[in-house]
Amino acid sequence: MKALIFAAGLGERMRPLTDTTPKPLLEVAGKPLIVWHLEKLAAIGIRDIVINTSWLAPQFPQTLGDGARWGLRLHYSYEGTQPLETGGGMLHALPLLGESPFLLVNGDIWTDYDFARLPREPAGLAHLVMVDRPVQATQGDFALDDGGLVRGDGPHRLTYAGLGIYRPQLLDGWRAHSSDAGADATPPRFRLAPILRAHMEEHRISGEHHRGQWTDVGTPQRLQALNESLASGIA
Repeated sequence: MKALIFAAGLGERMRPLTDTTPKPLLEVAGKPLIVWHLEKLAAIGIRDIVINTSWLAPQFPQTLGDGARWGLRLHYSYEGTQPLETGGGMLHALPLLGESPFLLVNGDIWTDYDFARLPREPAGLAHLVMVDRPVQATQGDFALDDGGLVRGDGPHRLTYAGLGIYRPQLLDGWRAHSSDAGADATPPRFRLAPILRAHMEEHRISGEHHRGQWTDVGTPQRLQALNESLASGIA
């Protein structure tokens, strides 16, 4: 199995820290946020990891190299000066990922979730890890039913954790489900959520509820809070 780490975002809410450093390379408890992911991926036997890049892209190979220090092989999927959004970024990276299911993790989250718990293959097209809604996400993203299927709506909405297992076939025919303005650009720029919602209606997206630690490290305040919790041993 290979892995894809989303790391192409501009990190606008994290400024001024991200004026000079990409958000996944900001340090958490003494090491770049993305390194927490690399270590966990290496620990479960994943060796090939694709990192999509855009903002301050050269800093990733400068900091991480080829991944050999973790026993990994890192491959960089450069999207140009404008990120391609989640769907476009995944589509752009598919030639490096191959035809088998892959693990996807957002480069700007921190979690104590054990990656070894993820299925090697989803029952349908994707398996998503969900968490309780954080205070900044009042609406939530999706709902999880009693049968383990993710729904577009429901009485108990959760937040997508930015972590899951995906089949490349999820993006087959993606244009039929995307209305994003950038979908007709070259390369296309579009969000993944509408594609996921379309397949949820076909009962092809499964999920699970992680009740442990999880942080969307999206602002300087959240970065500081995470560092403080790790220093105190809370997280």
